[in-house]
Amino acid sequence: MSHTNIILALDYGGTKLSAAIIGIGERAWRALARVQSPPQHDASYEQATMRALARELLKGETPRAIGVSFGGPVDAARGRVLLSHHIPGWEDTPLRDQLQAEFNAPVSVDNDANVAALGEYRFGAGRDCDSLLYVTVSTGVGGGIIIGGKIYNGADAVAGEIGHTICDLRGPLCVCGRRGCVEAMACGPAIARAARERLRAEPHVSSTLRAYGDALTAADVARAADSGDALAQNVLEDAARALGFGIGTAITLLNPMRVVIGGGVSKAGERWWTIVRQAARANTLPQMRVDIVPAALGDDAPLWGAVALAEELLGQKAERV
Repeated sequence: MSHTNIILALDYGGTKLSAAIIGIGERAWRALARVQSPPQHDASYEQATMRALARELLKGETPRAIGVSFGGPVDAARGRVLLSHHIPGWEDTPLRDQLQAEFNAPVSVDNDANVAALGEYRFGAGRDCDSLLYVTVSTGVGGGIIIGGKIYNGADAVAGEIGHTICDLRGPLCVCGRRGCVEAMACGPAIARAARERLRAEPHVSSTLRAYGDALTAADVARAADSGDALAQNVLEDAARALGFGIGTAITLLNPMRVVIGGGVSKAGERWWTIVRQAARANTLPQMRVDIVPAALGDDAPLWGAVALAEELLGQKAERV
């Protein structure tokens, strides 16, 4: 097969898998497909499903390059997935080499928050910035750092893990094994868990959330809060406060030009945004900017970042020729 002038972009998310193709230099998808992942799935499912999605979109063509966003720690220099905090079976997986062998094209892989940060920097809410902190709040809480137009990966390839900075030493247990991490208090599952705990602890308090039972989600909490449900509002505000505290800590350390927030929880409403900004401002120095804005690319930020990774690969190839 000959290589065509298309890029394949892949996003291994916590709850869904996405794949897209785009022409080199183009800014509109030629094709895009998403698959919602079933409960209790594993790495084998994700590997097989993503390969099938990619082959379906490519229709026998060979991409010039492939960019990959992965929802977990990644050693980008070696193209290896270190692990997933939510999906078993990904430990120390050579994803770059596997995809290169499968599709006969160069591959660049990085953590989803890093890749989304690059996407927002290149194509979205950070286009006028030299430095950027991107925070994604959904199944977990991740972060990506752009300095001088480049992803900052850190000495151990895990820079930007804002979700695992601690905002309450006596807080709930996190998937990382510690207590009181931002992720354990601010992500979607944490919001739903906190609401269920409040409902059990306050059986006489009236709340529309009781109708959902164990199926309660963060989206349900956000809708109820928007409708004036006091318990839902308290839960959502606590989560926003924890996230803002963590962002303030990051601003104090990094002093970025802008903070961009994406992910499903970022759609929780204006009150959520107000408290995030207030909590961040309260936890940083007064002379530091607290410019916190919504992601411009929405759920497609990791895919657009994957495009940027692939374009960087092609640029590096051109420089070596």
